[in-house]
Amino acid sequence: MRSIANLLRRDVLAMTSAAGSGHPTSCMSCAEIMSVLFFSEMSYATHDEPDNDRFILSKGHAAPILYAALYRAGAIKEELSGLRRLRSGLEGHPVPSSLPWAKVATGSLGQGLSAGAGMALAARLQGRNYRTYVLLGDSEMAEGSIYEALQFCSYYKLNNICAVIDVNRLGQRGQTMQGHDVEAYRKTISGLGWKTIVIDGHDVEQLSNAFIEARASPAPVAIVAKTLKGKGVSFIENKDGWHGKALDNEKLALALKELPDVAMPHFTAKTPDKISVTPLKTQSITLPSYALGEQIATRHAYGTALAALAKADPSVIALDAEVSNSTYAEEVKKYSPRQFVECFIAEQNMVSVALGLASCGFKPFASTFASFLSRAHDQIRMAALSSANITFCGSHCGVSIGEDGASQMGLEDIALFRALPGSVVLYPSDATSSAKLTELAYRSPGIKYIRTTRGKTPVLYTPKAAFRVGDFSVLRESKKDKVILAGAGITVHEALKAHEMLKKKKIASAVVDIYSIKPFNAKKFSSFVKKHGSRVVIAEDHRPEGGIGEMLRSAVPCSVAIKALAVNALPHSGKPEELLAKYGIDAKAMAKAAMKFYTLRVYTKPAKKQRL
Repeated sequence: MRSIANLLRRDVLAMTSAAGSGHPTSCMSCAEIMSVLFFSEMSYATHDEPDNDRFILSKGHAAPILYAALYRAGAIKEELSGLRRLRSGLEGHPVPSSLPWAKVATGSLGQGLSAGAGMALAARLQGRNYRTYVLLGDSEMAEGSIYEALQFCSYYKLNNICAVIDVNRLGQRGQTMQGHDVEAYRKTISGLGWKTIVIDGHDVEQLSNAFIEARASPAPVAIVAKTLKGKGVSFIENKDGWHGKALDNEKLALALKELPDVAMPHFTAKTPDKISVTPLKTQSITLPSYALGEQIATRHAYGTALAALAKADPSVIALDAEVSNSTYAEEVKKYSPRQFVECFIAEQNMVSVALGLASCGFKPFASTFASFLSRAHDQIRMAALSSANITFCGSHCGVSIGEDGASQMGLEDIALFRALPGSVVLYPSDATSSAKLTELAYRSPGIKYIRTTRGKTPVLYTPKAAFRVGDFSVLRESKKDKVILAGAGITVHEALKAHEMLKKKKIASAVVDIYSIKPFNAKKFSSFVKKHGSRVVIAEDHRPEGGIGEMLRSAVPCSVAIKALAVNALPHSGKPEELLAKYGIDAKAMAKAAMKFYTLRVYTKPAKKQRL
């Protein structure tokens, strides 16, 4: 193990110098940890073996030593000299799309332990015996999400997870918050219900014994390993100013002289015991149905539909941030407590736990208020980079929630989810569309977002109505239409009211429900618009930046005139109907904008210039 640790150090120095960048000193401090983990402690076969022990490099900038360990273990064949090259799978930080052994993307610090918690929970739910190991840096121990994860693991008694903290004292710009005070780490982590073992992180015997002790613990285990950054090379060991700096060829040659030049011993990885798990059987999905005109909130219909999905598919897991009686995710708990995970008010941890579950084949649905998802934006972003299959539901969106006030009004969430690569953003307007879009999210890959409304709305669609990702619905149209009234969610109902107002003014209008905000069938919509006046009034209960109006402007030809109504001011408490009116997104505002459009000259091909 000592020889392999030094071999990994040599690999790291060589590959980062070849790349001209990287974090060699951050890798060198954890060489013994990686050596014992990959060449003694963990059991693993091929990267897709479900009974493999799991490893998460939470300190993702130490990716070179992960690549070196996998290479020396025979798990990957790609030459290490390709580190950080455009066509190499060995990226600057681990990404599953480039490296299948990395089950989640890391590099944004403070998230690995939560993802590991999801994997450990998945093992329990599946009846598997694998263990999950998470290597953390001491700098990221300042992140609050770490402590959310520590509490979560303790609460659920996840004794199949082991965190290893590489306490090398030095961060990017100097000493970390705790430095080498390993006792401070021990007290804090032990106080949160973990068994904590303090060791010399460069002593392979202490490391091996700590892992043996961890396996016998009834509680989750944290190994606090005191190490030295840049260990093994005198002129960088425990020296400040070397973070994220590769050695030039001259210094590389000097460094390699100080490290034992050893041959890689013959190694065969321990293969995991195969666990016979009965495949989860799925059944046909029976969604709830609603009568036209029935008053029901889309958030309620979401919860009922989610329970129907959970009943049909045991891999569906509902996660909630202590608001399940508002998001109605509690409907799953009523049906199957096993498929419901209470994450309490710790949204960042909830998102990364969902990521860990998704990486193990589950289909998680994570729900909370739309405004609270914004605090977990980075975790959601990293889930997207992990190509995870997760559905998020944000309830209580927009000013239409009413009296609770600005802090509770999700007004930026559409922009947040639209910006993610490959995301799907859905916004139901009634109970029927809410149920069917929830099933659509279940059947769609990647990151999906469902935006639900707090208040009750009348059912607009029959049970036979069809919905497709990327499409929209036409609720009213005629051959005489001069303007199109478009809405999503709550504003669809305002658009229908505005349609009746315009009808009294002898102005014909079409009404469109833009239930799929991303992706969006711009070609189909543009064709529809041209047939109905080429004038669009869109109202949304969201900020204008990154919202539906911006999406439409970028999607349709410039010959289409668009008036976008959105929430521009700082919201105030009030009744929902008062707030929709105050911020100019109600039926009267839409009708007024449409009447102005009625006489608007729509852009056509400009006339030929005349000689003056």
